[in-house]
Amino acid sequence: MSLFRTKNLDNMVAASRTPGGLKKVLGPTDLILMGIGAIVGTGIFVLTGTGALTAGPALTLSFIVAAIACGFAAMCYAEFASTVPIAGSIYTYSYAVLGELVAWMIGWDLLLEYGLATSAVSVGWSGYFQSLLKGFGIVIPQALSAAPGALPNVHTIMNLPALCIMLVLTAMLSWGVRESARVNNVMVAIKITVVLLFIFVGVKHVTPANWHPFAPFGASGVMSAAAVVFFAFIGFDAVTSAAEEVKRPERDLPIGIIGSLTICTILYVIVSAIMTGIVPFRLFEGSIDHPVSLALQYAGENWFSGWIDLGAILGMTTVILVMAYGQTRIIFAMSRDGLLPPKLSTVHPKFGTPFFATWMVGIVFGLIAAFVPLNVLAELVNIGTLAAFCLVSIAVIVLRKKRPDLKRAFRCPGVPVVPAIAVVFCLALMCFLSAITWMAFGIWLVLGLIVYFGYARARSALNVAAQS
Repeated sequence: MSLFRTKNLDNMVAASRTPGGLKKVLGPTDLILMGIGAIVGTGIFVLTGTGALTAGPALTLSFIVAAIACGFAAMCYAEFASTVPIAGSIYTYSYAVLGELVAWMIGWDLLLEYGLATSAVSVGWSGYFQSLLKGFGIVIPQALSAAPGALPNVHTIMNLPALCIMLVLTAMLSWGVRESARVNNVMVAIKITVVLLFIFVGVKHVTPANWHPFAPFGASGVMSAAAVVFFAFIGFDAVTSAAEEVKRPERDLPIGIIGSLTICTILYVIVSAIMTGIVPFRLFEGSIDHPVSLALQYAGENWFSGWIDLGAILGMTTVILVMAYGQTRIIFAMSRDGLLPPKLSTVHPKFGTPFFATWMVGIVFGLIAAFVPLNVLAELVNIGTLAAFCLVSIAVIVLRKKRPDLKRAFRCPGVPVVPAIAVVFCLALMCFLSAITWMAFGIWLVLGLIVYFGYARARSALNVAAQS
């Protein structure tokens, strides 16, 4: 039963309020913009093209299905985050409710999810950045433009821009969360302005005939696209990683989680409807890496394509920033619990951040982005997130049974029905992911079990306390 030992909730909450930990500097606006910063990026600027080829104009429904799955899970997240304002997100919640082994496995899962997400988005950022530089007549040497083997029949050594953006954002995160939040807020404001301009410019070129047939591949196409574009919503859960750095977590975290998800869902549905209304969906074949720009070029609005590139660059920058932030906080929480080396939970005396963990994440996944061709990562990231959403939904039901007396600043409505629906939606989307994705996910989890039994279990803070 030691595999399923749980942490004391009351002690966890009390520990989060003791001085000397992470600085409490974030408010509700910061959290909403942090969520938007993580969500609006690759999904709206890249995955809309992939989704259009899979679902046709019914891509709007695919976004709604994915948003519903996220919405039910988001309410579960909001209850936990406001009740247990501790760094670590679903890892921390699982440790308090479902036990150490489950917590370790989901934490291990999130390390892969967040890490590969930052690497993949860094590679995408590099492509847009190089495209923007070419507009000014600046060309990065071919050998430094991509990872080895990423370009057919072209000799490349490394993706230098991808590594550089990871290191720059790592430096920013290591200096302080308040400073990082300010930069994120400015970039989010600019990219949302670009998205709104696309809506304003594009709506005039919509041809309703392009929406027929609306669902050429039926319900299967809608669900398959939903399983892919689910990647577009990953990020709101990173808001919960900031729990210990929020001034009033019981009020501000639910606002940040639900607010950012709602705003982004509305933007995704409108943009996908306009995009498929301008361009017949089959024309996205071969141009799925820049579907929004293609729509404007098709409409003859070439003057605006540069702004779209700028919006994409800023969008991906904030995604990398927030996802890297979330990963460092999960590592911080796991290290503090003894499951990872203690060096990873040391807080810098001046900056108030997990300095060593932040730089480790930036360097490791920056090098992965520089030297590994990461063409198709969305599905692998998705399956980890869907698994996390299932767990947090189950944990809400379990905690309601175990601790009905616990003070909850925000209560997920309709328990156990709403969490159960979240699990059903997430499992349904997981069924539409490929067999290779399931195999890779299984290999990573097996590796996690080896690390747990070989290192983490004996060094767990709970185990050390029990032995003393």
